[in-house]
Amino acid sequence: MPYLRFKGFPDVFLEEITPKVVDEFAGIVQIPQEIVKIELLSYQIITNTPLSVEILMFQRAQEVHDAVAASIHGILSEHGYRNVHIFFVILNRNLYYKEGRPLE
Repeated sequence: MPYLRFKGFPDVFLEEITPKVVDEFAGIVQIPQEIVKIELLSYQIITNTPLSVEILMFQRAQEVHDAVAASIHGILSEHGYRNVHIFFVILNRNLYYKEGRPLE
């Protein structure tokens, strides 16, 4: 936890950028790199669907979310992916369960 889910990207590309994404994300959010989860979701396009990065995490200050989005956008832009949708899914500690028990 947290989870960064990339949709529509080549797997080789994602493996290439993962170390930088994890390093920058963990630094901004101030968490250990080991707990950052990177996933590549496969999907079938039914309608015009943009490339996207879905970030599942607990609520932080708006400035932290802004910095995370700017960082990921910067990394992707360096590789020619400029029009990527980045969005957050905010998790609630009371509704996040480990071993059947909520975190709080």
